[in-house]
Formats: sequence, C-alpha cells, structure tokens
Amino acid sequence: NSETFWTTTGMFPQEFIIGFPKCVKISKVTIQCYLVRTLRIERSTSKDPVGFEQCVEKDLEHTEGQLQTEEFPLPEFQATYLRFIIKSAFDHFVSVHRVMAEGT
Repeated sequence: NSETFWTTTGMFPQEFIIGFPKCVKISKVTIQCYLVRTLRIERSTSKDPVGFEQCVEKDLEHTEGQLQTEEFPLPEFQATYLRFIIKSAFDHFVSVHRVMAEGT
C-alpha cells in the first residue's frame, strides 16, 4: 500500500526483517525510502531469522523532498529472511515505503 510506510524511532542503526513462507531464489531487491544514508541487506536461509550474512551495503544518494529508489541486483541466491539495516541517515528519522524482491 503506497499510503503506508515504516519509520525509524530516531537512533541508528535501525533494522527490520522480511520473511518468506519458504526459501526463495532472489535476483534483485528494490527499496523506496526517504533520508536513508547507509543501508545494508543481509540474508538468512534458516527456518528462523538467525544466522544472517551480509549481501550488500551501499551509501544512498540524498534526494531532497522525494523518495529514494535503489535497486540491488543480486547474484541468484536463496533466502528465507531478508534483514534491512539502516546504519545511518540524512536526518533523525527515515521512512521505508516499499520493498520489492524479484526472483522465483
């Protein structure tokens, strides 16, 4: 729903985890957010959200007054959970509006 979003509580790092019903193959992750400076994406193939390993970390470009849209092409890999860690921001609060994972 484009009218809803997740927002941080003001201190960093902040994180959220997205779980899939089973292990899936992911080729690309796209995120729409606001005021995120540094983002790390990690994955887990465990039954529970544990044992994460880093996939990618990136400094995002500041886009004053508009959403940041970042695509992360990933080598074909499997994941049951994706953890998104917002390590730093351009302001005290940031928001995440959409996360899309493509694959099979």
